[in-house]
Amino acid sequence: MIKFSFVLAATIAATTTFVRAQVGTDVERAPTLTNERYVEDWSYLADPSRRTGHWTEPFKYIPLDEHGLVYLTTGMEARSRYEGYTNVNWGSAPNDSYIWHRFMPYADLHAGKVRLFTQPIFSEITGTDRPVRPVDTTGADMLQAFGEIEMDVGDRTALRMSAGRKLMSLGAGRFIDTRYGPNVPQAFDGLDAVVTSADRQVTVLYARPIDNFPGDFDDRPSRQKSVWGAYATEWLRENRSIGVDVYYLGLLDRDAIFDQGCGRERAHTFGTRIFGDTGTWFWNVEGALQRGSFGTHRVAAWGIGGEFGYRFLQTWLQPEVRFMSDVISGDNNPDDPNLETFNPLFPRGKYFGALSPVGPRNLIQVRPSISVHPRRDVAVSLTGGAFWRQSAADGIYGVPGNLVRSGKGSDARFIGHQVELSVAWQATAELNLSASLSTFEPGRFISDTGPSQTITLISLMANFRF
Repeated sequence: MIKFSFVLAATIAATTTFVRAQVGTDVERAPTLTNERYVEDWSYLADPSRRTGHWTEPFKYIPLDEHGLVYLTTGMEARSRYEGYTNVNWGSAPNDSYIWHRFMPYADLHAGKVRLFTQPIFSEITGTDRPVRPVDTTGADMLQAFGEIEMDVGDRTALRMSAGRKLMSLGAGRFIDTRYGPNVPQAFDGLDAVVTSADRQVTVLYARPIDNFPGDFDDRPSRQKSVWGAYATEWLRENRSIGVDVYYLGLLDRDAIFDQGCGRERAHTFGTRIFGDTGTWFWNVEGALQRGSFGTHRVAAWGIGGEFGYRFLQTWLQPEVRFMSDVISGDNNPDDPNLETFNPLFPRGKYFGALSPVGPRNLIQVRPSISVHPRRDVAVSLTGGAFWRQSAADGIYGVPGNLVRSGKGSDARFIGHQVELSVAWQATAELNLSASLSTFEPGRFISDTGPSQTITLISLMANFRF
């Protein structure tokens, strides 16, 4: 195992050349960019007095008529990410290293209350001979392509309806998210309607996830899974920094896989989230109950998690501390046909950091972290984590839902602990550079059920986008 003291010293030394990664935290350097891109509004550039002269502005607002009602917004992302693993799956699989590449331009055409949004993706993986996975590459394909219409339905209330293929993220991304961290994001084909007023928003949707294949233009909607539901947010402050979410999300998976077995699962998830950010204190707490059927038997699962943090804005290095934790149910009796393993649907890709060998099923985890900012554009973060099985009768799962280790060979709960150190530099308003070093040391459950060597990951990333 790499000694932690060496890792810490090397990373602190690197901070002299790396700068802050969080695009949008410094509005003087970069406007807030989003992973979905279509939620960005650049119409304010129609007013010449609000332009700064930055070189990207001619691409963000291109008027196509004399009244400015028809305009085009364009942009792109070019990202390369190196990942080098030793002891994959604690030594169950060969060491692996590769470079992910992706290029994602987009065009957003507005014509009054109608818009057309398109974003192709060109992706590749180099440096490895292993079979590629859906998150590695999809060749050349259409990541997003949808049409949208907006209409006023009341005082300061608008309805937007869209149809087509798009990236989606709801709330904190625990159930539906863009899977932005891996090389190929998770898109959906479907319909959605969003009603937004000054203090609330309601989203109704039906969609099928896109299955990715390595050939060009061969991605297609899943025949196995579909998702539907309603997600409502009530903002308690005018700036939308504090609020409450309530939601229902339904999932049909015709071939769900659990340690208990395989079968058709229909899961109904009912949840709520409380979130807020005062500038110094911030919090995000979420809980959900899951009911439904697995085969001919019932589903009864649950999960609760969240984070609390504080920013020392007037202190040298402006440290930010946070504490994150989750308790997520697993199946208590494999001989009982009822299922108690929680299904997180389509969660964010790098769920517990750059190194995430376990996902949010049958899990208890605690993760404190601290971030410091040696310069205005520098972020250095250190995160530790400990992981246990919630149920000693169930296995552990990866972020996509695959069974990583069966629980049948051990009654131990402790999975292991993880340490991750990351540094990032917002070199320009468009270019972000970052690096991380992670280790996951196995606990008794891993040593009881197979190879149990320490996983290490080194990652380097350059991301240019506007």
